Amino acid sequence: MSSDDTEPRDRGCTDGGVESVDALGDTDEAPRDRVVRVFEREFETAPTTLARAPGRVNLIGGHVDYNGGIVLPAAIDRQTVVAARPRTDDTVRVHSVREDETITASVGSDCDGWSAYVVGTATTLSEDVGEPLGADLAVDGDVIVGAGVSSSAALEVAVAGALDAVHHCDRTREQLADACWRAENEEVGMACGIMDQFASALGQPGHALRIDCRSRDVQPVGFDDAAADILVIDTTVSHELVDSGFNERVRECHEATARLDELLGKRVRTLRDVTPAEVTTHADDLPEPLAARARHVTTEIERVREAADALADGRVDRVGELIRESHRSLRDDYEVSCEELDTVVETLDDCSGSAGARMVGGGWGGSVVALVDPAARETVADTVREEYRAATGIDCEVYTVDFGGGLSVESV
Repeated sequence: MSSDDTEPRDRGCTDGGVESVDALGDTDEAPRDRVVRVFEREFETAPTTLARAPGRVNLIGGHVDYNGGIVLPAAIDRQTVVAARPRTDDTVRVHSVREDETITASVGSDCDGWSAYVVGTATTLSEDVGEPLGADLAVDGDVIVGAGVSSSAALEVAVAGALDAVHHCDRTREQLADACWRAENEEVGMACGIMDQFASALGQPGHALRIDCRSRDVQPVGFDDAAADILVIDTTVSHELVDSGFNERVRECHEATARLDELLGKRVRTLRDVTPAEVTTHADDLPEPLAARARHVTTEIERVREAADALADGRVDRVGELIRESHRSLRDDYEVSCEELDTVVETLDDCSGSAGARMVGGGWGGSVVALVDPAARETVADTVREEYRAATGIDCEVYTVDFGGGLSVESV
């Protein structure tokens, strides 16, 4: 992908410096206050419940969650906020502040665009509890759409939390995350793994989460924010993963799994069951690109294991090295990067004070995550901004994130 055939998102850009989360809202009004006000305006009554769910950044573990692997994401301090009031029928009325649009649909109906995530979540959660969960909803927030920080999971998890609360379903955070994951797969058509929804629902402040996507074991891993800042560099290049090569990569992994199941003489349920050495041994028996896809997944799982241990030990430099290796693998073996992402990563690799950087999210656009020395943060941000603009003609956005908490619900 070149900058000539890429449409940047219409978001504007910073004038300089690194933005904090608080500086990035569309107005000075907090999303919580705005969504309550809009709810009252649209539905002529007050909401009873407010649910918030964060986006996430995945430090390492790209494209391994749907292969039963291990990932290392963290919830971030950018959230989707949902105001809700229960209905006694099977109707979902939802107003999006971002889209300035109201959709009315029945639980179980097919929807397109942003509303598919809302109605789809209502559908799967209703199936779980055995009754239709109708509600009036208003949605707002500051999770950037299309930037690879999982705005879709934040929306799903916030909606699920709101519906669960107003109907007193008493589902656990894990059960809500599972319903949201199924909604994205079954209702939206995105063959993703569980990482995004689990990170959004279960995030802990100041911690990354080591998530085993097969067993669903979740272990918090402390992050020393004095050792490194987390920068997210939004290329402002959009990607639509359902229509991109994402599902094709899932299919290729399934094909590689089936071939290796035959070749290895052992049960191979997913590429999680294969070692990098086994892929190397049988690389000539796997047609391309299957060998490359399997090589990425199996080596990436090993990188995640080492990175989680290194992060827990405070060895930020080693985490950074593994993150760099991850990007090269995603670029060369998995082929989900693009010119804009590579430009940012290469710039960061050459920056003093940058420990490591890689593309984050599904790929073909979106963002880069970087571990940066706090003392060098402003210099690194300025350098990336200038060099990216010179190379692509596009303005990027650079902002810091903290590791925040997961889903929260309160009465209004």
